[in-house]
Amino acid sequence: MKKAVGFKLFRHGASGSEKPGVVTADGRHLDVSAFGENYDESFFGSEGLARLADWLGAHAYECPLVGTDVRLGSPIARPSKIVCIGLNYRAHAIETGAAFPAEPVVFMKATTALCGPNDELVLPRESQKTDWEVELAVVIGRRAKYVTEADALGYVAGFALHNDYSEREFQLERGGQWDKGKGCDTFAPLGPYLVPAEQVDCGQLELWLEVNGVQKQRASTADMIFSVSHVVSYLSRFMTLLPGDVISTGTPSGVGLSHSPPRYLKAGDLVECGIEGLGRAAQRVVPAV
Repeated sequence: MKKAVGFKLFRHGASGSEKPGVVTADGRHLDVSAFGENYDESFFGSEGLARLADWLGAHAYECPLVGTDVRLGSPIARPSKIVCIGLNYRAHAIETGAAFPAEPVVFMKATTALCGPNDELVLPRESQKTDWEVELAVVIGRRAKYVTEADALGYVAGFALHNDYSEREFQLERGGQWDKGKGCDTFAPLGPYLVPAEQVDCGQLELWLEVNGVQKQRASTADMIFSVSHVVSYLSRFMTLLPGDVISTGTPSGVGLSHSPPRYLKAGDLVECGIEGLGRAAQRVVPAV
């Protein structure tokens, strides 16, 4: 995969009508609609980052600025799948009382859960146990099948901030199927940015989360049990990963389930989170609709 340097991707505008944008190396937020492509499977699968870099070299001065008051959407359009890894931080496994897994714990998150980084978190109907989980998300850059661990990072387009919201009753008490507690609408805020892989040391990133200004999670990706390269290689043995697919790599300790007593989200709460170099996000919790 060719390298793309010096910019981050974002998407902006009303939900369902987002336009592509970039943050330049000097911090300008530009609308790059004139490039003519969305950040989707086709874009990532056709050297889109490198082509966009070349296009910006000739056209950046023509691009309109994007205001700070504009809504940000997910930095990628809806992917073919969102694959998640559970119990992937040592301290988180310890706080849950679980043994370190011998192989990655895998579950899926509905693509309809995807939303913008600062969109409201809508509590599902009947929810009593909605929980937070700050995570590093990996976006795949080219079709990956039976990829070796040594080559795996070459299949990664970039990284983003993700909050893997989870309804614990739906997940753990409603038939033993994790997916139903993970895929509710607004349960996958992604972004604000997709940062190209060559700009990120994914093994040494600090990530954090606060609820109503109180710190709940703070850790480093160095505490992962399974590295990004291991996870990408492992998943590619069981499913074909397509360009634009999202892999969420697990959460550190400090989730609401682990509190004594457990502490879950309620309407009016403000959840803020961030990852070093990838930006920060905030979701206000609102009642079920």
